[in-house]
Amino acid sequence: MNNYIWTTIFVMAIVSLLIRVIPLTLFRRQIKNQFIRSFLYYVPYITLAIMTFPAILHATGSPIAGFVAFVGGILITWFGGSLIQTSVSCCIIAYLMLLLLHL
Repeated sequence: MNNYIWTTIFVMAIVSLLIRVIPLTLFRRQIKNQFIRSFLYYVPYITLAIMTFPAILHATGSPIAGFVAFVGGILITWFGGSLIQTSVSCCIIAYLMLLLLHL
């Protein structure tokens, strides 16, 4: 694997760790504000999504195929598809889009 992948994995791990550890070190009492609790709960997921979204678009070499596969994955998941169904479907959608784009 190249250094970019290892760097990305390392940065994701550090960001996830810091987001979970900083509130524990700064706040001594339980946080009762619902907005702050919700914010701190979702920040790691949003951070990881922001870091992986560009990789999704550029994984195929065609941002259009990546975006169509991404939207297809969202729809499949929205309608109850499992993780395996979603990932296999996204691969198939990206492959078919690449075939259509290069005809």
